[in-house]
Amino acid sequence: MTKVHRYLVSGAIGALAMSAAPAFAQDDTTGQPASGLNEIVVTAQKTAESIQDVPISITAVGGERLSDMQVTTLQALQGSVPNVQIDNFANTPNNAVFTIRGIGVIEPDPYAGNTVSIVVDGVPQFFSMGALLDTYDVQRVEILRGPQGTLFGANTTGGVVNVVTNQPKGEFGGYVKAVYGNWNRFDVSGALEVPIAEDVASFKIAGIHTERDGWVTNVYDGSDMGSKNVDAIRGQLYLTPSPDLSITLQGEYVGARNGAPIVVNGGLPGEANYVPEGSFWNGAELPQYASPCAVAGSPCVAPDKFFSGNNEVPDTSNIDTYFGIATIELANTAIGDITSITGYKEFTQFEYTDQDGTAKTNNSTRRRTKGWQLSEELRTAFESGIISGVAGVFFMKTNYNHYQMYHLDFALPGLIQYNEQDQTTESYSAFLQTYAQVTDRLKLQAGIRFTHDKIDARSTLDTGLGSEALTSPDWDKFDVLFPGSLDVGGKESWDNVGWKLGLDYELGDDALAYASWSRGFKSGGFTGRIGVAADGDTPYDPEEVDTFEIGLKADFFDRTIRTNFAAFYTNYRDMQLAQIYFDPDTNVQGNRILNAAKSEIKGFELEMQAVPTYGLTLRSALSYLDAKYKDFDYFDPVSTTVFDLTGFRLQNAPEWQAMLGVNYDYEMNNGSRIVADVSWMYTSKKYYTAIVNTPRSTVQPTYLVDALLTYHAPDGQWSAGLWGKNLLDKRYISTVYDSPGYMGIVGYAPPRQYGASLQYNF
Repeated sequence: MTKVHRYLVSGAIGALAMSAAPAFAQDDTTGQPASGLNEIVVTAQKTAESIQDVPISITAVGGERLSDMQVTTLQALQGSVPNVQIDNFANTPNNAVFTIRGIGVIEPDPYAGNTVSIVVDGVPQFFSMGALLDTYDVQRVEILRGPQGTLFGANTTGGVVNVVTNQPKGEFGGYVKAVYGNWNRFDVSGALEVPIAEDVASFKIAGIHTERDGWVTNVYDGSDMGSKNVDAIRGQLYLTPSPDLSITLQGEYVGARNGAPIVVNGGLPGEANYVPEGSFWNGAELPQYASPCAVAGSPCVAPDKFFSGNNEVPDTSNIDTYFGIATIELANTAIGDITSITGYKEFTQFEYTDQDGTAKTNNSTRRRTKGWQLSEELRTAFESGIISGVAGVFFMKTNYNHYQMYHLDFALPGLIQYNEQDQTTESYSAFLQTYAQVTDRLKLQAGIRFTHDKIDARSTLDTGLGSEALTSPDWDKFDVLFPGSLDVGGKESWDNVGWKLGLDYELGDDALAYASWSRGFKSGGFTGRIGVAADGDTPYDPEEVDTFEIGLKADFFDRTIRTNFAAFYTNYRDMQLAQIYFDPDTNVQGNRILNAAKSEIKGFELEMQAVPTYGLTLRSALSYLDAKYKDFDYFDPVSTTVFDLTGFRLQNAPEWQAMLGVNYDYEMNNGSRIVADVSWMYTSKKYYTAIVNTPRSTVQPTYLVDALLTYHAPDGQWSAGLWGKNLLDKRYISTVYDSPGYMGIVGYAPPRQYGASLQYNF
C-alpha cells in the first residue's frame, strides 16, 4: 500500500464511526457527495475494503461510538453484538470469556487456550488474561463470527475480535478528554501526534487513566469491593522513508492496581462453603448476606444491594503488561504488497482472592502468573488478472509460569494446596487465501492453512497443612506435607489443515449474496490447575468445527436502508469443555477439560439500519442460536453417574438476542451539532458453566438501556456529553459457576452508571 493510499484509507476509516456518527449523507474521500448510510471500511480479510463487500458475518463498532459511550474495556460491548457474549470469569475478572455462536472457553488459567482470537493491530493475543483490553484511542473494533482459521490461524473456531487503534497520519493534532461519573469514576485520556520530518517521520503518544470505586459492599468491614485503577500509555513512531515503504513501531504499557476479585457466595445448606444468612464472623461489621441462590432448584437472583465478603486477604489485583509491535509495509513489489508484523508481549498478574466471599475463614488464594508471547507474520497481498489473494507464514511462541496457593480451611483447618504450572507452546503455519473474479458479478474464494502446534507442559500439586498467612514471607511453607504429590504433564504436538471455500455474487450495485464452508480447529493441551491425579495425566484432544454459512448484504433506496443477514450451521466435534468440580472423596476441588463427542449449532443474525430522514438513524439487530450437544455421554465425578446430554444446550449460548437503537444528529446553523443516542438490548437466558445445565447455572434474561447526549462545537474543536449505561438500574447475575457440594460462584453485572464528559480537540 502506498503512502498516499494509506492516508486515504486511514482518513476514511477514521470518519466512519459506526452508529454514533451521523449516518446521513457525507462527502466521501474522493470529494464527491455521498448519500444514505456511511460506507464502513474494515480489514477483516487483511485488506481494506467496505464491510458490505466482505462475505463474512461481521459487526464493526467505530471509535467515536466507543468514546461517546465511555467504553474502557471490550466487556462494555456485551449485549450489543448479535450472537456474541463478552464476559469474565467470576473470581478472576481480568480474564476474558468471549463466546461467539456458542463457541467459547470458560476457564481462567491459560492452559485452556481460546476459541475466539483477540487481535490487536495485527497481533493475536494468546492469553485471556488482560484480553478484555483497555480501549482508548481506538479506531474501530471488528467482530467476525464463525471460524476464521484460514487468515487468522488456530484457536479461532468461534471467531475473531479485531481491534485497530488510531495510527499516526503524519499531521499535528490530538485531544484531551475528562470523564466523571457515579461510583467516583474519573478518567483522563488524550493523544498527541507531532510530525518529526514532513512526509518522513511522525510520532504519536496516547494514554488513559481510569479509576472508580466498586459497587459491592464487603460485609467484613463495610468497604467497597471491585475498585478499578488503570494507567495505560501507547507510543507510535510512523516512518515513510519512501512512497512504497512504511514502518510503524509501537509500544504500550498497561498497569492495573485494582481491587481483589469478587466472589459472591451462592451456597446452599449442606454445601462445604455455605454460610447462614444473618450470622456474624470474625468481628464483621455486617451480617452474612442472603445467598443469591438460596432457593434450591431455582436460578440465582441478584439482590437490590450487592454484598460479598473478604476477611482473609489484601484487596489486591495487579497486572502489568508490556506490548510492542513492529509493522513494515512494502508496496508494489514483484510478489505484491508485503506486510511484516512482529509482536512481543509480556505480563505479570498478581492477586489475592477470598474464595468463599464471606467474613468467615473458609478458603482463599494467592495467585501469580507471568507470561510472554512472540509472534511473526509475513504475508503478501497479490493480484494478477482475475486472481487476487493473500499468502503468508506465521509463527508464535508462548510461555507462562503460574502458581496458586489455595487455603481450604472449610474442608480441614490449615489444609493447603500448592499448584505450579509451566507451559511452552509453539505454532507454525502457512496460509493462502485466493479470490477468482469469474464474471463481473461472480467471485470464488478458496483458502487453506497448514498448522503445526506443539506443547510442553508440566503441573505439580503439593497438599498438606500450614499455618502461614498468604501474606507471610513464608506463604509457601508447609508444616506437614502429605504423601502423594502430583507431577503431571508432557509433550504433545498436532498437525491440522483448515480451509475455506466460498462464492459471492453481486445481485446489483448494492447487494451481495454469499455462501461458504469453513473448517477450523483449536489445539489440544494439558490441564494445568490440577486437583486430583486424573485431571492432568493425559492431554485433551483438539476440537474441530465445520461451518456452512449463507448471507445477504444489501443497501436499498440510495443507501438509506441497509440489511445484512447470515444463516449458519456448525458441526462441532471433540468440543473442549472446562469443568471445576468438588471431589467428595478427597474434599478437594478438581479441574479438567473434557472432549464432548459432537455438538450442533445453527442460527441466524440479522442487522438493519435505516435513515428515514436527514440526521436520524434507526438500527436493529436480531439473532437466534440453537446450540446443543448431539452426542455426549458425560460422566459426573461428583455423583459418579453417566448422563446422556444429547439435546442439552451449550454453555453461554442464549437462544435469542435483540437490539434496537435510535441516533439523531442535529446540525445547527452555526455548525455545531447535538447527537442523541438510545439503545435497548435484550439477551435471553443462558446456562453459564454447569455442563448439565442445572437451575443454579442459569443466568436470567437481561434487558439493558444505554443512552448518550453529546454537544459538538463548531469545527469540532470541543465537545461535552452526558452518558448512561443500564439506565433502568436493573440488577442482574452476570456469571455463575455451579459446583455442587461446594457452592455457586456468582458474579454480578454492573448497576446503573452515568456521568459527563468534556473533550478538547486540537
